[in-house]
Amino acid sequence: MESLTHSDAVVVPVSAEELYDLVSDVTRTGEWSPVCRACWWDEGWQGEDGGPRVGAWFTGRNEVPGRTWETRSEVVVADRGRAFAWLVGGSLVRWSFTLEPVDAGTRLTESWEFLPAGQRVFVERYGADAQAQVEDRTRAAREGIPATLAAIARVATRPDDPAA
Repeated sequence: MESLTHSDAVVVPVSAEELYDLVSDVTRTGEWSPVCRACWWDEGWQGEDGGPRVGAWFTGRNEVPGRTWETRSEVVVADRGRAFAWLVGGSLVRWSFTLEPVDAGTRLTESWEFLPAGQRVFVERYGADAQAQVEDRTRAAREGIPATLAAIARVATRPDDPAA
């Protein structure tokens, strides 16, 4: 199966640690995601530093017109100030944020990869319609990542503004 990936980046005028603390708090995902409306941690998510730990699981509720569903994801990278990543379903889709300090603040890159295991699940689940379903998810990632990054930048630069 082919590798399906997409990423985009934005520079946010805050420190990498501050931005990491924001994007790794999955309970805030509904503030910036065009699809994921809410997330909550499952048990045992907190590491010794108070942030999320590798191996932690969380549940997300997603909504698009005519469809609502929940997914469980496992944190696979939790490196404060550098990267935060998770696997939907433990092996189906990989999402990540990487952070790189730059002169103007932090370059935040969001990446998406529809993994071979996820593609196989779609073939099993959707049969002849699998390719159309994969294309729909790919389009959603390509459109959603820039919107998500713009929203995160707004929230990060106006933390006390509930309209941000």
